Amino acid sequence: MRAAFIGSNSLTLSTAELLLEDGHQVIIIERDRNRINDLSERFDAGFVHGDGTMPDVLRDAEPENTDVLFCLMESDQTNILAGLIGRSLGFARVVPRVNDPQFQHIADELGLEDSIMPNRAVATHLKQMLAGGKSLELSSAIRGDAAIFSLTVEDSEKGRIEELDLPDRTHVLCLYRNEAFYLADEVKVLKPGDEVILITSHQQLPKLEQRFEHSEGGEQLKAD
Repeated sequence: MRAAFIGSNSLTLSTAELLLEDGHQVIIIERDRNRINDLSERFDAGFVHGDGTMPDVLRDAEPENTDVLFCLMESDQTNILAGLIGRSLGFARVVPRVNDPQFQHIADELGLEDSIMPNRAVATHLKQMLAGGKSLELSSAIRGDAAIFSLTVEDSEKGRIEELDLPDRTHVLCLYRNEAFYLADEVKVLKPGDEVILITSHQQLPKLEQRFEHSEGGEQLKAD
């Protein structure tokens, strides 16, 4: 896999280091030439010198040959702008970092469905630790033939949760509504914009992708 990063903050470098350890190719776009010189001694990565929000600079990162563009800078506005430009240039996938929930909604409306909120993820983990709980990595909890599929409810699918047309061996696990988390038995009626998380078997994924193709195929995570 080939991944490109805009900027070189701590989150970028930590992620890039993990990818490099797994044998992936990493490209870092950085405007500070001295910073590039320093990093080139520490990371076996490629570097592009320039402003990552500029189309000409992003083209130098070869969108057609890159699997994902990470926009992990501190500014939500900058990350969203870079993500939109990257998508328009042909990056297969763009992942903007968002810290403020109001920008998360904007990112969703702009179709940047892979946006992440690392601050909230860390806060949730710390909350679980404080409560004495032990969180599981999803990859360790989903094993064998099991798979996870997510979809976004549209107007045609709103209604009672049991009326959602699902294939065999597929059940609603939970859902997110306006960033709030609900278990399946806590919500009776689905509303447009709800993100529904399904647990299913790997054999049912093609049916789900066809059924919910408006969700750009949904998102799936199956066990290795």
